[in-house]
Amino acid sequence: MDKIKVAVVGCGAIAQRRHIPEYAANPNVEFVAFCDPVTERAQKYANKYGAKAYSSYEDMLSEIKPDAVSVCTPNALHAPVAIAAAEAGAHVLVEKPMAASDAEAEAMIEAARSNNVFLMVGHNQRLMPPHVKAKELLQKGHLGRVLTFRTSFGHPGPEYWSVDGPGSWFFRKEEAVMGAMGDLGVHKSDLIRYLLDDEVAQVTGFIGTLDKKGTEVDDNATCLLRMRSGAIGTLVASWTYYKGEDNSTVLWCEKGVMKIGTDPHDQIIVELTNGSVERYNVGAISTNDKQETSGVVDAFINSLITNTPPSISGEEGRKSLAVILAAFESQETGRVINL
Repeated sequence: MDKIKVAVVGCGAIAQRRHIPEYAANPNVEFVAFCDPVTERAQKYANKYGAKAYSSYEDMLSEIKPDAVSVCTPNALHAPVAIAAAEAGAHVLVEKPMAASDAEAEAMIEAARSNNVFLMVGHNQRLMPPHVKAKELLQKGHLGRVLTFRTSFGHPGPEYWSVDGPGSWFFRKEEAVMGAMGDLGVHKSDLIRYLLDDEVAQVTGFIGTLDKKGTEVDDNATCLLRMRSGAIGTLVASWTYYKGEDNSTVLWCEKGVMKIGTDPHDQIIVELTNGSVERYNVGAISTNDKQETSGVVDAFINSLITNTPPSISGEEGRKSLAVILAAFESQETGRVINL
């Protein structure tokens, strides 16, 4: 079988830490191009993998016909790059948040559909072993219905993670569009939809910039969510967890509680009302300090090889984005937003 020809657009932290090494480890992939406005970044990987380097994705798409493109650019460019790649006949894996607006997300989905290519969104939380196991346990039903929940994602901020440090695009509104909510909050809106197999019905958002100096984007958000099932809970995104990262979810159910990512050894702890306790050690949740394989790239390549639409589709990405956009609307208007 011919290898899948992959181009990576954007060679910053997420490409360097996740996309590029995960493609490199996949035997079905051949790199054909790397693209970054900082040409040296693209050239470094082009040299390493025998590919071509570009500073412009338009030039790259017109010269090279990749089978698949990873979009690892600042958020504002996700839609234009993804649409251009789809129109060039390439399958697209786009980082989250998939777009800056619902209209952009819709246009991306339409571009993929009309060009008969797949569009996948890099919501890696769904693929992390503790979250896969947690969903399996919930579906077994011995905890009963989820009644309330809290899901949180926080770290000290992108200056500790981005290749550009404090000068990162993450802090510039015209490039980032949104801050901690686009970086972390959308991961959790996607995760809670996935775990509960349910959609968000109502959102209230308290979003602000509490401590990051000189930025126009949010560094903290606390949101109230009501699911269609009636379950209610909180979603928290923060760039000011200066004492360290938190990516935990707690679900209070009819017959007990499930704690995910709260213990350093057992990623899932189930405490039932009958007194029994179940502990599961099922592999770590990836952190900025300790990178685990996200599974996103392998899932994307597997979709292409088997010609199976990706489970984390553009439509799924759009629904998770809608929750975040509703939270911003709530913050602006002081209203509860119905989805």
